[in-house]
Amino acid sequence: MKKFLAIILVLILAVSAVACSGGGAANTAKKASLTMGTGGESGTYFAVGGVLANVLNEKNPDLMNVNVVSTGGSADNLQNMAAGVYQLATVQSDVMTYAYNGTRSFEQTGAVPNVRILAGLYAETVQIVTTDPNIKTVADLKGKAVCVGDQNSGTYFNAKDVFDAYGMDIENDIKPIFQSFGASTESLKDGKIDAAFLTAGAPTTSVVDLGTAKTVYLVSIDDEHMGKLLEACPFYAKYIIGKDVYKTPEDCQTVTVKATLVADAAISDDVAYAIVKTIFEGKDEITAAHAKGAELDLTFATDGMAIPFHPGAAKYFAEKGITVSTGK
Repeated sequence: MKKFLAIILVLILAVSAVACSGGGAANTAKKASLTMGTGGESGTYFAVGGVLANVLNEKNPDLMNVNVVSTGGSADNLQNMAAGVYQLATVQSDVMTYAYNGTRSFEQTGAVPNVRILAGLYAETVQIVTTDPNIKTVADLKGKAVCVGDQNSGTYFNAKDVFDAYGMDIENDIKPIFQSFGASTESLKDGKIDAAFLTAGAPTTSVVDLGTAKTVYLVSIDDEHMGKLLEACPFYAKYIIGKDVYKTPEDCQTVTVKATLVADAAISDDVAYAIVKTIFEGKDEITAAHAKGAELDLTFATDGMAIPFHPGAAKYFAEKGITVSTGK
């Protein structure tokens, strides 16, 4: 009898262990593991991405775990999203549009049909940085060594658009250098290049750091060529970087696109909804950790977007009285 009871006890314990194990697996399955592609470690994407991940993980411990990685930027992020490597990414709104439609840098690699918008985050300015006070206009860059970002990056196409407006060609009118944000500002610091294009939220960490070693100048786009640029590329908007941002001699007139948080269409509606809700309801906490949080705005987040939103994001915006397209 004792032997029989012992066998029954073992069976009960075994069943309990399986049940507990199964329950644990179910709980783990509900928690989404998300990798967020950002940008170089000295850029705004990486810093803002880290803040967002911290807030998302803290507020949704049972729903998601977001891991931030440093990357080559927008195009790299979107190509990796197409490959299933990244489920979230911070990208330029113009590059996001190229990816979805399979144009420009995505003509060879192919479209990224699974990318969906979660929200526009902040204005991302095209900054033309130099330490040479004699470079006052874009035309002054002719014959100079100019960093135009990584090849086929968002920054590269921003530089191309600006030069096109001036009737200049990247390959023939300047000496193009292909480098990341951090490498380009280090090259400026060392006198290896004359100027650099950086598309990022201002102030950008690497430019601030450059200003501790040398006097920083920003090159403006004049009114005549600004008109040509906006007519050819309506996804840009005119933007002024105040002279107080980098302690430059004067304000800088340039253009901006939107830093946008995007997601793989495959992530669940519940997770997408929670991400957007957490970000906008956590604006104060995000702003305390990074100044770009202050730019979070529902209208900015949804206006002028050219590709579909994730249904989970659309649900949150609908609750706020804003209708966005999910492409359905």
